[in-house]
Amino acid sequence: RGLSFTVEAGEWVQVTGGNGAGKTTLLRLLTGLACPDGGEVYWQGEPLRRVRDSFHRSLLWIGHQPGIKSRLTARENLHFFHPGDGARLPEALAQAGLAGFEDVPVAQLSAGQQRRVALARLWLTRAALWVLDEPFTAIDVNGVARLTRRMAAHTAQGGMVILTTHQPLPGAADTVRRLALTGGGAGL
Repeated sequence: RGLSFTVEAGEWVQVTGGNGAGKTTLLRLLTGLACPDGGEVYWQGEPLRRVRDSFHRSLLWIGHQPGIKSRLTARENLHFFHPGDGARLPEALAQAGLAGFEDVPVAQLSAGQQRRVALARLWLTRAALWVLDEPFTAIDVNGVARLTRRMAAHTAQGGMVILTTHQPLPGAADTVRRLALTGGGAGL
């Protein structure tokens, strides 16, 4: 209730808070997956409800669940989301730490590798706004550093990132704005 903040080009916001504080609910509201009880979410100065199509073209949402198909390979899962980028898929998977696993069915991968399949989209998308719910779940220290570098590169190029995580962001402490949810309110 009473939450108001903006995210400008080149910014990233880390949403923090305990379990049940409303982090995922906030992200669902920001992405248009849920409607607020009151107030409004805006995209480029317009109410989201009026610009939903253009907003979704500018959005990459990766939820807490990886949203991948276990029967498909890592490459096939990425191809589903980025059908015109076939030549770039192996490099995206390599950047996500999955070199050599491109053609392995996702069901045979570890939880961390499955998460990396979903996050490999970060190396393919042209979306300006990335909204990521607990992107580091099941990811090892090297993977967290790799993903943090990718997010830093995206914001350095004018992109925006909003993410939830309980983990510190290596090398990004000075550039990340934190929004702390306390269950009944928030503070920047």
